[in-house]
Amino acid sequence: MRSPAIALAFATLLAISSHAAEVIPPKPDRYFNDYAGVVAKEAAQRFNEQLAQFERETSNQFLVLIYPKMQSDSDIADYVRRFVSTWNIGQKGKRNGVVLAIFVDDHKMTIQTNYGLEGALPDAICFDIINNIIRPRFKAGDYRGGLEAGINAIIAAIRGEYEGSGKTVAEQRRGGGASSLWFFIIFIFALIVISKVMRRLGGYGYSSGRGGPIFFPIGGGGGSWSSGGGGGFSGFVGGGGGSFGGGGASGSW
Repeated sequence: MRSPAIALAFATLLAISSHAAEVIPPKPDRYFNDYAGVVAKEAAQRFNEQLAQFERETSNQFLVLIYPKMQSDSDIADYVRRFVSTWNIGQKGKRNGVVLAIFVDDHKMTIQTNYGLEGALPDAICFDIINNIIRPRFKAGDYRGGLEAGINAIIAAIRGEYEGSGKTVAEQRRGGGASSLWFFIIFIFALIVISKVMRRLGGYGYSSGRGGPIFFPIGGGGGSWSSGGGGGFSGFVGGGGGSFGGGGASGSW
């Protein structure tokens, strides 16, 4: 009677200690994230812009994550799902996110899709992309070629699933901030004009009594401003895609 109970307790403690030693990576601010340095900077920028443009055209959010080594003893698919579930990948109401995660020193990789893309990118296609498109190139040491072929294959599979708005979530939020600023400027200008008219008419409804208009503070409501710079900014911002599940496939090289 005691042996099964002791074995179960030991297995539970082992699982808890395993997860306790696990390192969860922080949320990235780009679509293409090469923490292992397997491709040149120029190639990384090109891949990042390609994935940003893919969101503009389709609304699908596609992240590539390249790490040196897994910081967990867990299965690669479980590990990746666990940490990307907190990132809100995919646009709100669509759950249309996909992740290609690679751990170079472990020679492991996985494709994980959210529920909204399961139909366009089922497990069988994920398996084929990993084993027949990416894996042969990685085995030959051609990381750039494997990534390019894999990214293109995933994009081709899910391109027609949703229609995009022409902007990424980050660009939509920045645009909303600009709109709020212009509204504020127009509002203040209107107050100045109205206060001058009221003073000429002898009214004091909008006057401070000192010849100047009263300014009404209004909340921006748009959150902090992004510092991404000009039109070349292609930073990833989670769109509220909800919990990350669906399907996928994993492999090694």
